[in-house]
Amino acid sequence: MTPVKGTHVARESDPVRPAAPGAGRDGWWRSAVIYQVYVRSFADGDGDGTGDLAGVRARLPYLAKLGVDALWFTPWYLSPLADGGYDVADYRTVDPSFGTLAEAEKLIAEARELGIRTLVDIVPNHVSDRHAWFRAALAAGPGSPERELFHFRPGRGKDGGLPPNDWRSQFGGPAWTRLPDGDWYLHLFAPEQPDLDWAHPAVRQEHEDVLRFWFERGVAGVRIDSAALLAKDPRLPDFVEGRDPHPYVDRDELHDVYRSWRRVADEYGGVFVGEVWLPDSERFARYLRPDELHTAFNFAFLSCPWEAGRLRAAVDETLAEHAPVGAPATWVLCNHDVTRTVTRYGRADTGFDFATKEFGTPTDLALGTRRARAAALLTLALPGSVYLYQGEELGLPEAEVPREHIQDPMHFRSGGRDPGRDGCRVPLPWTADAPHAGFGSRERPWLPQPADWPAYAADRQDRDPRSMLSLYREALRLRRAEPGFGDGPLRWLEAPEEVLAFARADGLLCVVNLGSAPADLPAHRALLLSSGPLGPRGRLPRDTAVWLRA
Repeated sequence: MTPVKGTHVARESDPVRPAAPGAGRDGWWRSAVIYQVYVRSFADGDGDGTGDLAGVRARLPYLAKLGVDALWFTPWYLSPLADGGYDVADYRTVDPSFGTLAEAEKLIAEARELGIRTLVDIVPNHVSDRHAWFRAALAAGPGSPERELFHFRPGRGKDGGLPPNDWRSQFGGPAWTRLPDGDWYLHLFAPEQPDLDWAHPAVRQEHEDVLRFWFERGVAGVRIDSAALLAKDPRLPDFVEGRDPHPYVDRDELHDVYRSWRRVADEYGGVFVGEVWLPDSERFARYLRPDELHTAFNFAFLSCPWEAGRLRAAVDETLAEHAPVGAPATWVLCNHDVTRTVTRYGRADTGFDFATKEFGTPTDLALGTRRARAAALLTLALPGSVYLYQGEELGLPEAEVPREHIQDPMHFRSGGRDPGRDGCRVPLPWTADAPHAGFGSRERPWLPQPADWPAYAADRQDRDPRSMLSLYREALRLRRAEPGFGDGPLRWLEAPEEVLAFARADGLLCVVNLGSAPADLPAHRALLLSSGPLGPRGRLPRDTAVWLRA
């Protein structure tokens, strides 16, 4: 945010790299496979138990061999890590636990030399309570200009002891915290994450400057966190179910913000992907108009159960809502906020909903793994771009983190009912026989790894042609080699009710059997890839997918 004393400020003498050549202008993002790196849990380069940029740089050859087109990094900025880095204290400084700004610049350049672009994460809705702006607002007191950058209000009731309205935090509990001076401040997430007031011109200008700061250091794009939450009704009214417009979700004034951002991105050839959770497809598509965001995450598909009819409907609805604005769809099976795919697909309820998460949910990992392998081929065959979450290519299950080690504020704000999101953030296993499964050699990882983690290690899977890692590598190799995959048309084929079958360009077919009985394959001249062995007479077993050449 606005540079203050003690923070890094870009100067003319600083090394500045141009944006990746043709970053957004050649349309690479329309078909890209983008790999999400949660730095804290990816690889520990200095052995202190926390993942860092040195660890990522050392694993760039692994990512290149995997075959991804770009890396999306969750926030690596200076942060007290009250919410895993989504509480940003300074956008122009890399958190010392991860490395330095110079090292981030090296990482961006080294990845680009391997043909891998970089996307960074911007968190515009809020900052950390340690941010210089918020500290200044606390010091200045009620009614000060410094507090106008946030949502400070007096309380309700005779002594101001009640919050200004009834809004609830996304993490549970009230969305307001009272200060000793009597003012309340708004935080749609944790109290350590005060919301910015996007009606203030300084907030808008600063974020545009931050975008330029990172585009000038070579990033090809930006992922926008909680992209539909920035604007608030200035009256801050109580929430009324069904009232339109919503007081803080998907307000019309947001689009002027993103049109302004798009002009900045276009200067550098950069691209945007927005985190936009909206049930209304027409409202969702507005964010993807040609002068706003390039893409947005597809949460309907991510949360869909493993059911043929519902998956087909999710695909159709996604393609239909993107078509009017000419934007490519994105496909996501998991990320740093949701239950890992292998675990989710092995449960009785195979969909995802934050409200249903609880400790001790029974899981059949063999079933979940079989379905996750099939889902990988389904997802990578769909039109548009695909996001993979680190460890997805290893088939990692959701870890059950002991309560005493949980750090996620979602767990604590739920009163301990919700296990939180740490289970999908456990540090990766790289080497089966090394301490801490090769994540780092000296200190214990910041979250404990399960006892069976070495069985999923990348080095062990590298030697097994039947492993999840080998499946992903071959799928990404074929996807890159076959022009018919990626962005483009899709045509559904006649198939039994529980079978999804569709054709892509150049005679490519994808067939997925979600039923209980084996299914016949359509006529084809070549089997390109299968998520599992075929049955007798070449039939497709349950929970199995294939790519065919018609």
